[in-house]
Amino acid sequence: MQIWSQLSSDEQQTLLARPALKDNRQLSQTVTEIISKVRNDGDSALLEFSARFDGVTLDSLALAQSELDNAEQQLTGEVKAAIELAYANIRRFHEAQKPSDTRIETASGVVCELKHAPIAAVGLYIPGGTAPLPSTVLMLGVSAQVAGCQRKVLCTPCGKNGQIAAEIRYAAKLCGINEIYLVGGAQAIAAMAFGTQSIARVDKIFGPGNSYVTEAKQQVSQSAQGAAIDMPAGPSEVLVIADGNANAEFVASDLLSQAEHGSDSQAILVCNSAANIELVKQAVERQLAKLNRRDIAAQAMANSRYILTDSLEQSVAVSNRYAPEHLIIQTENARATLDNVTNAGSVFVGPWSPESAGDYASGTNHVLPTYGYARNYSSLGVMDFVRRYTVQELSVTGIQTIGPAIVSLANAEGLDAHANAVSIRLESLK
Repeated sequence: MQIWSQLSSDEQQTLLARPALKDNRQLSQTVTEIISKVRNDGDSALLEFSARFDGVTLDSLALAQSELDNAEQQLTGEVKAAIELAYANIRRFHEAQKPSDTRIETASGVVCELKHAPIAAVGLYIPGGTAPLPSTVLMLGVSAQVAGCQRKVLCTPCGKNGQIAAEIRYAAKLCGINEIYLVGGAQAIAAMAFGTQSIARVDKIFGPGNSYVTEAKQQVSQSAQGAAIDMPAGPSEVLVIADGNANAEFVASDLLSQAEHGSDSQAILVCNSAANIELVKQAVERQLAKLNRRDIAAQAMANSRYILTDSLEQSVAVSNRYAPEHLIIQTENARATLDNVTNAGSVFVGPWSPESAGDYASGTNHVLPTYGYARNYSSLGVMDFVRRYTVQELSVTGIQTIGPAIVSLANAEGLDAHANAVSIRLESLK
């Protein structure tokens, strides 16, 4: 347990530091080579990488329509109902985010508009690994569906049997995704960004992944021929603000639910009660022993932080300084505490709002800024799948109203052609 007020400014900064992201030149070079090969060889490179990295030999990269259609029959009623409930809640919340166009007359005869249009083609990356991630399909797919993106491309690695989980297929079907490719890793990012014989390129790529996927997203976003990406990525994290009345078992469960993501996940408790911090630490040990992923969670919790503050106000200040991906508030008046929060990706208010709710079915999006990017990035939503553009229309009255000012400003900047484009119109009206 660290006592915040007894630390120097440098010690406080060190205490809140994230694990250093590896500057792995070998990883970067490997990803560069993968991207280059996909750009040069297209589908054949994807098939080769699937055999090399995933141990699967594919005849086709595209998921057959029949596999999408029969997903529902391969699910238990309980799982199907859970996916449908999550889909409904996520869609309801994201429908409320749809932007409205703006039209205003800024001066007599001068009309300005702000319009919105969906990004035409988006790429949705769903990681493979030890468990299917239908929740991530829903988070990305619903956002794109509500935004009205015409083309939604989903890439995910398949198992050694050449198949992907029915949960992923059914979630994709609900989201109106019918273009699915059995390819993962950096090669999938390259394929979506630059295109191959089977996979036409997209305009923007979304979704989490391992270090190779993250590096590939960064590299393709820096290429003029590549694709934009959703946000920077780092290890997942949670910060809990608690007081002396917080349920220690609840707090411990929230810390551990984050820790089981990976050994590099961060779990931080900020509390103004030393006694409750000790209770939480004891609860963590009890609950940790019962987890299937206890080895992973234990590694993450070894790097956890327990910070004792002088007051709730100081706890909020610590949280705002850290800018967590997930912020959980378990205080006596949690809603009042929320009013002072400025930096967080997603906030969970009160004892009955575990992070798991946002990860799966409350309706909010679980794709969030990590590594302190909550200071300047937002949680994923419909607006990330939309581009905005402006329109202006001037009448005769409009050009006469603001034309002289435009000429004066253009001349002040030494841009004769700009001034002439207005002057010639004004002269024509005399």
